[in-house]
Amino acid sequence: MESAKIIAVLARMLRDVGQAEELAQDALVLALERWPGTGVPDQPAAWLTTVAKNRALDVLRHRQLHQQKEAAISYELDSQLQDAAPNLEAVVAESLENDIGDDLLRLVFVACHPVLPTDGRVALTLRLLGGLSTDEIARAFLVPEKTVAQRIVRAKRTLAEAKVPFEAPRAHELGERLASVLQVIYLIYNEGYAASAGADWMRPALCEEALRLGRILAELQPREPEVHGLVALMEIQSSRARARLGPSGEPVLLLEQDRARWDQLLIRRGLAALGRSEQLALADDASSTGGTRGLGPYALQAAIAACHARARRAADTDWQRIAALYDALAQLSPSPIVELNRAVALSMAYGPQAGLDVVDSLLDAPALKNYHLLPSVRGDLLARLGRASEARAEFTRAASLTRNERERQLLLARAQAD
Repeated sequence: MESAKIIAVLARMLRDVGQAEELAQDALVLALERWPGTGVPDQPAAWLTTVAKNRALDVLRHRQLHQQKEAAISYELDSQLQDAAPNLEAVVAESLENDIGDDLLRLVFVACHPVLPTDGRVALTLRLLGGLSTDEIARAFLVPEKTVAQRIVRAKRTLAEAKVPFEAPRAHELGERLASVLQVIYLIYNEGYAASAGADWMRPALCEEALRLGRILAELQPREPEVHGLVALMEIQSSRARARLGPSGEPVLLLEQDRARWDQLLIRRGLAALGRSEQLALADDASSTGGTRGLGPYALQAAIAACHARARRAADTDWQRIAALYDALAQLSPSPIVELNRAVALSMAYGPQAGLDVVDSLLDAPALKNYHLLPSVRGDLLARLGRASEARAEFTRAASLTRNERERQLLLARAQAD
């Protein structure tokens, strides 16, 4: 959990993402070696950061930087790492907490530098900041794991060879990186909201980190509709967190959730952010001479989430509006995943056969070949149509494809029930 923060600090010092990652890993390895004998320190994050910074300082000295630069760096680090200070760990921890937001966001923008292709930007940032494995990133993009690994290696090498400055871009440079930054934050959040693998259905720490970065970004870019749209989406989705898990950590699906457990503060924050996004989009439309801009993909998804948030009961959900919003999203950002979600909305608005027709058109889509939600959705639609044996086969296939244990148990239970 601390690795992304440490990497962000080291990357700013070393100007090298790959080396920063290596030194952070070295600090973690040293902790695994020492802590079983000495015990875990009171401030483990500060301990790790201190060790990593000391090793980074050794690297900087080894490079034989200009004397003035080296003296400045040494002075900055030594002031934080005074051996005689009785509260060393507390001092470093406080410094870390004061600076970490800037460091993390700086590293997001560095990793999303225009010198990298879009897929490389996103893969590298998810690996460094999201803490996602190459396998998890590959599943998020529906591509082979080897492809993602190659993207990450190439991205690190390109940043090093281009000598990219490790600093937040200037105001006029933010726009060209913003789309990639939003995509990264969105994917980190999605992995936290519905983990692609592991024993837990959710990874709350990832959701919290993505939402925190989104809120900071909204302060930096207050006139960007899609920034507020993404924040709105994450706020509203996060409002359901307590209701999404049962007493034993089992998944609770949306239509079965106790809506009294939804966090109304987060819903209000999300609706307010959506309102800002809509107002900015309308203002852009009014001033545009080259056609209307309208709501972007994140704002459209937030509007869909808002339909659920506004419904006191599942039966009150405005599925026709949700279907219309998915139609707009499919036109703006066409993808098999959007079509699959649109199929669910159509089935709720106009009956299961309407959804099944869309799902069946996706059966040969290469990107969904091993995507467990395709047979899962198809199984649900078949069950609603009374085709129990076919539904059972689809749920069983979906269970065999998912890497998440909680989701596998849910799907197997659906197979037995139907």
